[in-house]
Amino acid sequence: MHSSIVFPYFWIIIFVYIGDIEAEVFRFSNVVCHSYNESWVLFDTCRLKAVSRERVLLNIKTNILHPTNDIKLHVKMWKKASGFKPWLLDSTVDCCRYMKKSYNPFANIVFNIYKDFSNLNHSCPYVGLQIVKDFYLRSELLRLPIPSGEYLISMQWFFYKMLQFDTNVTFLYLEDLIKRY
Repeated sequence: MHSSIVFPYFWIIIFVYIGDIEAEVFRFSNVVCHSYNESWVLFDTCRLKAVSRERVLLNIKTNILHPTNDIKLHVKMWKKASGFKPWLLDSTVDCCRYMKKSYNPFANIVFNIYKDFSNLNHSCPYVGLQIVKDFYLRSELLRLPIPSGEYLISMQWFFYKMLQFDTNVTFLYLEDLIKRY
């Protein structure tokens, strides 16, 4: 009986402790953007810029040519292990609804990581130039404990239920557990 009481507390303590580990390496390694409908969405810029060994900046400039009030984002997270394999997340977010009232916990984490680097922080309609400028990853904002490795976040953007464009971002997350102890 005593061990069944201690067991859940042990895992809560381990989970909280692991969540406090900061990454030794947390940076972008690749970005790919693709528009399926260039009469609606054009990419002016989609690239990474290495400014130091530890910091890689993501820059995306997207021009939305017609107003949209219906944006759905399908997000999948993949972990590299003999090729990329599905890992942890496969979700769809109604972006217009989310910008009115944040309802998705994972979207909250992602939005808080990039909101200071973007003009995407307003409600619908979205039209014109949408920018993510000089965005770099900071491990202190990541609220999820994830194992070391290379990850891919694939994002499919739908306007009025039609696939308009993809943005795929790959990043490295490596923690130095030896330094920690």
